[in-house]
Amino acid sequence: MKVFKRAVLLFVFLMVFWIMLTGWKEEEIVFAIGLSLLITLIFTSKSSVFSEIKFTPKSILYMFIYVFVFLSELVKSNFDVAARVANPKLPINPGIVKVKTKLKSKLGRIMLANSITLTPGTLTVETKGEYYYIHWIDVSAKNIQSATDEIVSKFEKYLEVIFG
Repeated sequence: MKVFKRAVLLFVFLMVFWIMLTGWKEEEIVFAIGLSLLITLIFTSKSSVFSEIKFTPKSILYMFIYVFVFLSELVKSNFDVAARVANPKLPINPGIVKVKTKLKSKLGRIMLANSITLTPGTLTVETKGEYYYIHWIDVSAKNIQSATDEIVSKFEKYLEVIFG
């Protein structure tokens, strides 16, 4: 049953992703179905990543909320970095901070690291277990907990529900 669930999740993910990139044309949908099916048949037995996604009404709702939270943080941080570039008087205090995550799943941790990296002004440099080392354009935290609160917590509360 787990293999079937993984196969269905992978197929749906690939198909939706392809259609989002190309559009709703009939030939694109047919191609998306064929390509997604082929990739699913080849890689399902090798991939267990999608089995970590929880499909409950709450997690599905949190997936949508997460997209908006991420986009909001992306826009805010873009403006912050642009302002620092445009105005040299704004402080830049770069450094590497250590933050802690409570996420347990591999996919959840990957999503967190990528969300941090995709947000301008922060870059995930290394992960070691529950700790991430983040390069931050303007370090304002003095300890692990405050850095975690500023960088990780806004994403983590949604990813925890989605992935565990």
